[in-house]
Amino acid sequence: MELTGAVPALTAAYEVIRRPLGEILPRLSEVLSEAVPHLAAAELSTHCAHSPFKTAGDPEITGRLSTADLAPLLAAGTPGRPWQGTLDLAGAERPVLAVTSHATPRGAVLLLVRDTAATPVDESVTALVQALWDIVTSHFERLAAEAMPGALARSRTAAGTRARVIAELGEAYSAALTGVLGVLRSRTLDDAAARATATDLAVSALVELRAEAERDQQIAEEPADQAFARLAESLRPLVRYSPVRLELGAPDSVRTLAADVAHTARAVVRAVLMKALEQESVTRVHVCWQINDDELRATVRDDGPGTLTPEALAPGRVRDRLDVLKGRLDIDAVPGWGTTVSATIPLRVSQDPAPDPLTALGERELEVLARLALGHRNRAIAQELHISESTVKFHVAKILTKLGVESRGAAAALFHAVA
Repeated sequence: MELTGAVPALTAAYEVIRRPLGEILPRLSEVLSEAVPHLAAAELSTHCAHSPFKTAGDPEITGRLSTADLAPLLAAGTPGRPWQGTLDLAGAERPVLAVTSHATPRGAVLLLVRDTAATPVDESVTALVQALWDIVTSHFERLAAEAMPGALARSRTAAGTRARVIAELGEAYSAALTGVLGVLRSRTLDDAAARATATDLAVSALVELRAEAERDQQIAEEPADQAFARLAESLRPLVRYSPVRLELGAPDSVRTLAADVAHTARAVVRAVLMKALEQESVTRVHVCWQINDDELRATVRDDGPGTLTPEALAPGRVRDRLDVLKGRLDIDAVPGWGTTVSATIPLRVSQDPAPDPLTALGERELEVLARLALGHRNRAIAQELHISESTVKFHVAKILTKLGVESRGAAAALFHAVA
């Protein structure tokens, strides 16, 4: 696709972000292929709790890439200044273009692996690639920050699978390497030099295995204090020109939170705070997080009239978000004294999650189903998603087929049962 000019560039951006999340990188690679010919593309996006590392292109290359290849680029990259150079990737020295964006708070990097004969890309083209990547990552951040129920369901299921796989691989490799070390350290072996060399190799492999698991954890999780600090930063502008005093109680915990939990807790607190500020006579709102081994409790307490109801929170889909993570919402309203709203989110992810039928749906299909489950008709769904009614009908037909149900009501019931 030609990227020269504002209209083609905007069209390219639209073509990319309109795709379901799992198809964005392949489509982005296709869009950039003419301007920046490349063999493979990879991304490391810290917004994504369930699959922060993605690849597209030549399987001979993508099959040998890992987060270890992109993590240094993310750490060293400068947003707005794409880097061209050569890296040792997939067993060969290959020219690459690396583009870093800070449109998400923790950053994201796009890597294009080029042919060995490729010539450097013109600065005007790298600037367009940078702008396109910034748009894509901004789209990622919006989806993560709003904690859409469909995306959360996919994230929680994948997080459980990832945790189980990492645990199993870690145990298997640790057992194997520990056995090798035990043999090589045996005093019955005479070749000390061989023993020392093999020991160093085994130790290095074990260290790298553990480092890989730690990198995955750092990307897919947030320290609780940093997660709350991000929340506080987003709440202060809401009361900057208001007479309401905002009090913040940070969690007294050093543990990390799964990214989907942190995103949901922030989204729920923001939604509840905005509803609390709509009430008359509110002068003070206290927001705090409490964390123990099993759950995170996010509390919003105001000194208003004490008339806030569960129905008032429905438009923000607060309950839908919490239901996906098996959380709950408690409201304690005392007329004349104020309202306390508490959202409780479990922290433990099942190590063997049940198959989720919603994973068969694309991102747009999940958005349609979420609204269908709320009882919205086709016209309302079309208006909310800015698509035509015929497109909605097409998506509904595909949803019914993929879920193996015969009616909208059955699809809605399945959504509520899974989410």
